[in-house]
Amino acid sequence: MQKNKLTLSVQYADPRLKESVPRTLIRRWIQAALFAPAELTIRFVDAEEGRTLNRDYREKDYATNVLTFAYNEEGKDSEATQADIILCTDVLEKEAKEQKKPLSEHAAHLIVHGVLHAQGYDHEDEEEAVEMEALETEILAGLGFGDPYADRR
Repeated sequence: MQKNKLTLSVQYADPRLKESVPRTLIRRWIQAALFAPAELTIRFVDAEEGRTLNRDYREKDYATNVLTFAYNEEGKDSEATQADIILCTDVLEKEAKEQKKPLSEHAAHLIVHGVLHAQGYDHEDEEEAVEMEALETEILAGLGFGDPYADRR
């Protein structure tokens, strides 16, 4: 399978996951979820920055696990998908512990989820959610991870 061109910036504004979720793994996870060339930034933030971004851009006053800021839709503005994907370290760690999953497995899921959002996938209605979740499950299985939605099925 041919890999799509990826320009990647990884920012550890919150450095806690720098060693356990390194750039090499992030690149591998992103490549597995890419269907077109992309220019992406992955940024790890603390709860305060995550809450501020979620409040300012989504009008939801809490830190969430992943936020995707997609700057173009496929086929518009340029060939490459362009997006910033923000992961909140505090929420990621809390969810991994609650779900009894390794931190890297949960990080992989959230990054794949964010990359799919960047490419236009969504889960606003039931049909979209089923499609997106199936795609995430397939991609993660290809990376050697279990079904992230198994406990809900």
